[in-house]
Amino acid sequence: MRPLLSALFTLTLLALVSGCRRPLGSSEADAGTPRAAEEPVDIVTVKGSDTMVLLGQRWAEQFMKQRPNLKLQVTGGGSGTGIAALINGTTDIAMSSRPINDAEKQQLRQRDPKGPVELTVARDGITFYVNASNPVEALTLAQLQGIYLGDITNWKDVGGKDAPIVVYSRENSSGTYVFVKDEVLGGEDFTVRAQTLPGTGAVVNAVARELNGIGYGGAAFAKGIRELKVKKDARSEAIPPTEDNIRSGTYPLARDLFFYLPREATGATRAFLDYVLSPEGQKIVIDVGYFPAK
Repeated sequence: MRPLLSALFTLTLLALVSGCRRPLGSSEADAGTPRAAEEPVDIVTVKGSDTMVLLGQRWAEQFMKQRPNLKLQVTGGGSGTGIAALINGTTDIAMSSRPINDAEKQQLRQRDPKGPVELTVARDGITFYVNASNPVEALTLAQLQGIYLGDITNWKDVGGKDAPIVVYSRENSSGTYVFVKDEVLGGEDFTVRAQTLPGTGAVVNAVARELNGIGYGGAAFAKGIRELKVKKDARSEAIPPTEDNIRSGTYPLARDLFFYLPREATGATRAFLDYVLSPEGQKIVIDVGYFPAK
């Protein structure tokens, strides 16, 4: 072979050989070094009651420290929103500050005839808030009903100063709204004068700013305002929403807080529920400001 042709053949061969090599870091270069398999992450979704959302988030934060391969997603929106998500199959657990109703049960049973599953996870008392400067200390259930139906519009009519009552309420997707409507208003509609707010925290903030305001929500949110004592009727004792009174049922507006599931829980969801009802989980209930389920 001529020298020039021989040199060209050699260069071509070298180029072909080097072109067949892959750079370090390619999948084939790493094939001989097995990578550690990543642990699968279980995702559990919890949605619903704004009253319970802070409690749900605290449970989730502490439980995920023990189970780093588990991700808990906790969001609010109201009890009705959480139950609707459960019916639609878009959440694993619905948080609710009211019992599920018959129509919702039937919808869930279309998905699973053995459902739904109800768990009482904490106790709470619906508290009526007034501004810290308001001299009124107690109201009867009838007076609260009159205020929220719009029949009583001035504080002087319930022992306060001559000033209009500014009424704050929750949105109708709220379990707290439903509880007050059923247990205080006898199923009647709220006054059109009630200003609807998106969460209990917003109600508390509004009452703290408005000297003549009144609002309601869970006992855990009662900060920066004053809680009213409640009387069953004019002759009854005025009962404050204390832990003992709420846990014993002496306080007239005590209630349970619930988790609802479409069926019996398994796996990561079951582990989370066991944690919620454990002594450690129930201590978080107390730390947040509610009362243990047991």
